[in-house]
Amino acid sequence: MQQRPNIVFYFSDQQRWDTLGCYGQPLLVSPNLDRLAKEGVKFENAFTCQPVCGPARSCLQSGKYATQVNCHRNALALPQDIKTLADYFHESGYETAYVGKWHLASNRSSYTAPFDEENYETRAIPPERRGGYRDYWMAADVLEATSHGYDGYVFDREGKKCEFIGYRADSINNYAIHYLHQYDGEKPFFLFISQIEPHHQNDHGRFEAPDGVREKFTGYELPADIPVDKGDWKENYPDYLGQCHSLDENVGRLVDTLKARGLWENTILFYTSDHGCHFCTRNSEYKRSCHEASIHIPLLAVGGPFIGGRTITELVSLIDLPVTLLDCAGIKKPEDFQGNSLKSLADGTSKGWEDCVFIQISESEVGRAIRTDQWKYAVAADADGWSCPGADVYYEQYLFDLEHDPAECCNLAGDPAFEPARRVLREKLLLCMERAGEKRPEIRPFREG
Repeated sequence: MQQRPNIVFYFSDQQRWDTLGCYGQPLLVSPNLDRLAKEGVKFENAFTCQPVCGPARSCLQSGKYATQVNCHRNALALPQDIKTLADYFHESGYETAYVGKWHLASNRSSYTAPFDEENYETRAIPPERRGGYRDYWMAADVLEATSHGYDGYVFDREGKKCEFIGYRADSINNYAIHYLHQYDGEKPFFLFISQIEPHHQNDHGRFEAPDGVREKFTGYELPADIPVDKGDWKENYPDYLGQCHSLDENVGRLVDTLKARGLWENTILFYTSDHGCHFCTRNSEYKRSCHEASIHIPLLAVGGPFIGGRTITELVSLIDLPVTLLDCAGIKKPEDFQGNSLKSLADGTSKGWEDCVFIQISESEVGRAIRTDQWKYAVAADADGWSCPGADVYYEQYLFDLEHDPAECCNLAGDPAFEPARRVLREKLLLCMERAGEKRPEIRPFREG
């Protein structure tokens, strides 16, 4: 019987798809990831299902949409009675290992609320709040609260504070490499590596590349979807690319370790991000919108069925990844998991694929959107995006014709000529909401202003 594969999930934070050379980045940002794309499979049209850090992570760990597990915003802990991705791997005989940013342990009523007994932003996360990861743990709930670009600390499996010196992405990667060096080979492993780069450092209010690296990327081409007269991209984009370059180097070091230990040939590696970044050009911060810059993410897979340097163009979602990971390990899809296995696209067994992806948006607004090959259709409610997970009434907010307007400059939501398209898209969105466990709402016409 063939040995079950090891699975590595490498997760960045706030990384645009077009930071990688294999997606068209002209600067030498990602040679290691580009090489993996040539060996494996690149998903051309991959999108988050929730462009906010904690909610996106809840989707990955639970296999459900964020509203289904009461994690529609940051600072909501993953319920302890949820059977998670790690639980399924553990029950199937896998070691489970987690390194980096968790962001699913703490409950706070607001970002300014006082610390209480359920806040683990700077404290060790107890075992019952680690989402079922049992065998190796080196993490912090809110990594940007325990570290900066350089230096900081995480906590180990026993809850001991472990300080690191040096660039943060390197240090987090070192913990993953340490796990691989101590791995005894008795069981296959599922290793989840959650970096915070290229996310900005909250308390510094900027992006922090390694020293001396931003200078390599000052001759950039500004992505076409970023308005030149808005946002903070002028100050931050070189650092942002420098952070992405650091991640690429660390993926290269991890792959070298897997090869040196004789593990690479039986390992499937995934690389993706929780959401993108628009540098305060679409709203007052970096994400939390339906725009391509916020929802379009890189997604590469190499190993197992993901071989041949192929590009898959079907629309895929972050919500597809939990069931994909289980499928790669030979674990049957749980009945309550959303999404579909990308393995079927890779091995040619797919019998049809969804023609749209569904996105829930929180904190900045209570929003819902779908993305098809041609259209972006989004609605928003008159409700508080922090406290309200959903609403009974939404208003049409955006309609973009991506075929003719890929930079999303012309909003057609109020144009009577496009009502037939909106009617079709409206019904698609409502069906997606129902499949995600939401009550079918009323959607009203676009309002100016």
